[in-house]
Amino acid sequence: MEKENNLEILKERYKKIQEKHNLPSFEELNEDFGIEKAAETEVDLLIREIRKFIVDKLVNYQRFIESIINPVNVQMFIYSIIKTLGDKEKEKLTEIYKVLSKNEIELIELDTKYSEEKEIEFIKNSFKLWQKVKEDFLEVIKVVRGNWDNKIESKNKDYFG
Repeated sequence: MEKENNLEILKERYKKIQEKHNLPSFEELNEDFGIEKAAETEVDLLIREIRKFIVDKLVNYQRFIESIINPVNVQMFIYSIIKTLGDKEKEKLTEIYKVLSKNEIELIELDTKYSEEKEIEFIKNSFKLWQKVKEDFLEVIKVVRGNWDNKIESKNKDYFG
């Protein structure tokens, strides 16, 4: 019961900030970034906490794409994905990577000096960025899924021989 109460309090707190700054709805941010987890902790700077959830997801995707673009010391799974990609998909991943990297540079500035207005702009911009990136990324994943059975063949051989 307390968890539900904390979630409702979080939604109310966010609603005030959302209306004041014209942010995406709680539901939109929660769907894409799981911000409901912020209800588990008590924070004074809610907007910074929400930004952290957004950053976690974006950085995770950035690191995943980086491992595909530059596969050094990566899981075997990554090599399986690489085999399914064509030049078009690799270029698309490179573009996504560039956009996410630029976003991370903005994050470094935010982490250096807190500013509510900059946090809000970062959230707005990151939300818009994610809407585009996720569509591009889904196109790449669709190609991976479509090519998976054609490109991934075991031929009764495993990694060791």
